[in-house]
Amino acid sequence: MNSILNQHLFFVKEHVGMFKAANNYDIYNPGTQEIIMNCREEKLGFFTKMLRFTDYKRMTPFNVEVKTPSGEKILTVKRGVSIILSTVDVFDENDRLVGKFKQKFFSIGGKFNVLDPQENILCKLKGKWTSWDFKFVNNTEEFGHVSKKWSGLGKELFTTADNYMLEINESVPKNDPLRILILSAVICIDMVLKE
Repeated sequence: MNSILNQHLFFVKEHVGMFKAANNYDIYNPGTQEIIMNCREEKLGFFTKMLRFTDYKRMTPFNVEVKTPSGEKILTVKRGVSIILSTVDVFDENDRLVGKFKQKFFSIGGKFNVLDPQENILCKLKGKWTSWDFKFVNNTEEFGHVSKKWSGLGKELFTTADNYMLEINESVPKNDPLRILILSAVICIDMVLKE
């Protein structure tokens, strides 16, 4: 696992633009304001690109690779065609399955189960219906938080509605695969729940 995933704060900025089919993001270190990761959806087929401009956008497959600015792969997030509920696979830098996200049925605000490769529940991603506020929790602990509202480091970076902050709690050990899953979930929130 890349050591860059061991920090606790990540500022995610979506590339915006008219007539864009691909989902692309840059991830910054909010303290230094340096880009530390690039998230790119480069392998889009022609029909997927066309469907991204229709009401079927939320159903289209995606394959987002997260790399360092120098091109070193960190993780990959993939989903096939989604009719009702999404299941998203997350792979590490060596294309080994790290875990999955399964969208829950009838969840107000959006919910995912965060699963290990054997589909055991590690935690749940819970969101609020009225805002862009999501937490990674189990029965007793919060592992991380994603929000568009931030009052600490990186506040000056917030200039549009397409930016958000991820905070991974210090209780999540360094080099724990849960860190890969939490970072990947930020992309899933945007592409699955909020498009």
